[in-house]
Formats: sequence, structure tokens, C-alpha cells
Amino acid sequence: MFSGSGEGLLVLVVEYWSSSTPSGPCRTGTRAWYGSKSGSQPIVFELEGFDVPPGQGPLLFFLALFVYMVVLLGNGVVICVIMTDRSLHRPMFVMICHLVVCDLLGATAVLPSLMMHFLMGQKKISYLPAIAQGFCVHTYGAAIQTILAVMAYDRYVAVCEPLRYHSIMTSARLHSCCAVAWIVALLLIAVLFSFHMNVPLCGSFLQHVYCSNRIIMNLACTPTPMSDIYGHSGKHQDTGMFIIIAFSYIRILAAVLKHGRTDSSIRTKAFQTCASHLVVYVLYEIATLIIVISYRFPSITKNITKFLSILFIIVPPAINPIIYGLVSKDLCSSIIKRFSTRTVHKNRLSVLQ
Repeated sequence: MFSGSGEGLLVLVVEYWSSSTPSGPCRTGTRAWYGSKSGSQPIVFELEGFDVPPGQGPLLFFLALFVYMVVLLGNGVVICVIMTDRSLHRPMFVMICHLVVCDLLGATAVLPSLMMHFLMGQKKISYLPAIAQGFCVHTYGAAIQTILAVMAYDRYVAVCEPLRYHSIMTSARLHSCCAVAWIVALLLIAVLFSFHMNVPLCGSFLQHVYCSNRIIMNLACTPTPMSDIYGHSGKHQDTGMFIIIAFSYIRILAAVLKHGRTDSSIRTKAFQTCASHLVVYVLYEIATLIIVISYRFPSITKNITKFLSILFIIVPPAINPIIYGLVSKDLCSSIIKRFSTRTVHKNRLSVLQ
């Protein structure tokens, strides 16, 4: 928002507006705007949030706080153990670290603001934080799929080309694949949010629990066909990632069926290396599918629909560390070793004192 001379100018305008449609009466109201030549943006949005019964806010706050602490603790333990244990500096665990960062990004984008909503009834959010929250949520959704696609490729090479695995998945290629996964996700979402530039918004009420691209663009005063087309084309990205993951695991399944009859170790290796990845992917897809299904049933109360809409940000980040620890024997043993070593060390110190 800049003036004609190029200097940034923030102008608070209270605009009395009226609009009419051929099929309806005129509507009048008052809105506060950031005014400029190129467009206008409301100073503060108001999220619809949850309909919290009187006296239930503190309870819901502590539930959200508990979930967030579980996310931070579980993912923090996983990433710290992988970083400090040199035996885990392998492609699969490096990619798990990237998934952990992705989970933390999604949970941190939504849960802290949700806690403030429950505790203090805070529903207002200014324009830039709203865009930042929406950007982080969308990046989480895109990055988790690109990273899982890279993991599927890595597992395909590990099972189907075991003798060439280390020559194919070198350290440089591993980090390049992870970097490409993040860059692709960030570029896709950056283009999506670039359509917000110079789009005047006629309203400030967001009918959701958190900010997202579609919810904000629903307030646009003018049609946004390019944003709509690009947003719908995002489904092709989901399909592309699904094809990569499905192709990798079909080839892995074929290799297991072909060689697993004579060598049972192939089946064991395939299960150990692929199980956690598959469970994480299926869990995320189920969480997103629940959102789609919930909107097909208008009879469901708004609070339940809103709760279901945030499951994909809450459930995978909270459960994924448990999946990594239970399925991966190396990671599980390393975590147990770390905690048992600390316990023994503390006992020795207490004896010496």
C-alpha cells in the first residue's frame, strides 16, 4: 500500500458504504480500512471462532495447551535425539526431521491463537498476522506432501535398489531433494497468496477458526478468477504427490512379492523402512478427508465442523512422534538409551552427594 510518489502511507478511513444487487435491497454499514490508490485492506479481521459456552473457556484453553505441549515435547524429543545420535544421521531420519519441522509449523500457526481465543475470547487479528497464519497453514499442507513424496522415492530406492542405494542417495542428493520439497511448497503457496495484492476487501468477518486463503478472499469486493483457478489447480499438486507415492509403493510391493518368498529379510526390511511413512501419510489423508466429509453434512453443528476442520493440524503433529518411535526400532532404542543414560547419571550424582 503505497502512494503515487512511492512513499508508504497508512491512512485510516472510516468508509460508509452501500451496495445493492438486482435481486436484493441496499445494505449499509461501517468499515475501517487501510486506504491507498491501489486498494484497501481492513485494519483488523474478526474470526468467527468457536461458540464457547460460559465458563468453559479455561477448560478448553488447558486442553489446547495440553495438545500443544504434547506436540512440542514429542517432536522436540524426536528431533533432538536424531540430531545428537550420529548413528541416526541417515536419509530416512533426516527426512523425519523435516517432517517434524513441518508438523511444528502447522501446530504453531494455529494452536497459540486458539488458546488465546479460549482464554481471553480474542477473535481479532490484524491483516499481516492473518496473512502470515494462512501462509503457514497452507505451507504445512503443501510441504508435508512434498516431503512424503521424497520419502517415498527414498524408500523405493532402499528396497528396490539396495546395492546402489548409497551411491544414488548421497548426502548431497538427500539435502537437494529435501530443499526442493520445501522450495516447491513455498513457491506454490507464495504464488497463491500473491493474488491478495491490490485486492480490496469489503468486510472483516472471517467465518472460520483460523485464517486461510479462501476465507480471506471470500471478502474480496471484486471477482478473483485467477485466484480461484489457481486454488483449484492445487488439487493437481495433491494428485501429483499421490501418484509419486503410489508408484513408489507399488514398485516396493512388487519387489517384496517377487523376492520375499525366498528371502524373508526383504519383507522385514520393507516393513521397517516403509511402515512409519505409510502410517503418517494415511493419517494425514484421513484427517483431511474428515474435513471434506464434514462439509457434506449441514446437520452437523458448527462447533463440531470447526473442530473437525483443525484435526489435520492437531492429530498428525501429536501422533507422528509416537509412530516414529514405535515403528522405527533404531529411533526407539536411541530414545530409551538417552533417557536411561540420564537416569543412571542422576542416580550416580545423588549417591556421590
